[in-house]
Amino acid sequence: MDLAKMGAFLKELRKEKNITQDQLAEEMGVARRTVSRWETGSNMPDMDILIDISDFYKVDLREILDGERKNEQMDKEMKETVLKVAEYESEGKKRNAIVVIVYSALGIAALLANLIMNMVEMPDTFMTGVLKGVTVAVALGAMILGIVYATGTLTKLYVFKKRLFEDRKRA
Repeated sequence: MDLAKMGAFLKELRKEKNITQDQLAEEMGVARRTVSRWETGSNMPDMDILIDISDFYKVDLREILDGERKNEQMDKEMKETVLKVAEYESEGKKRNAIVVIVYSALGIAALLANLIMNMVEMPDTFMTGVLKGVTVAVALGAMILGIVYATGTLTKLYVFKKRLFEDRKRA
């Protein structure tokens, strides 16, 4: 897939519709800079947004992906398949958001517990020191895991580890 060609085609479609990047961005619910990245080919819209763009411009999804107009109509099965893929992608994003929210809530709860322990007059014992240390560690760990999960680093590490073990098995 040629992203530059696709981007040029998206720009052409926008110009034909006589709208600005700001107007398209508002219509699609994204930033203007995102539209600019699509049109320069440096980034590609998510599948669900691609479907919205296809409907908005009234062009075949394959035309957008190929970066040029086609004479044939996209068959119904192709569109249904793409819609299912977009739905699957959206569900994955929802699951990721829930995991990040859980990590964030855990981190906030640990910080609040630590704050309460520091505000309440508790005797300085070994156990209170351990509890204070554990709450800070849990908060930091939850934040780090949330960031690692949200950025996809965890998945990349898993794929790398899997590839590494497969290479060892072959050797």
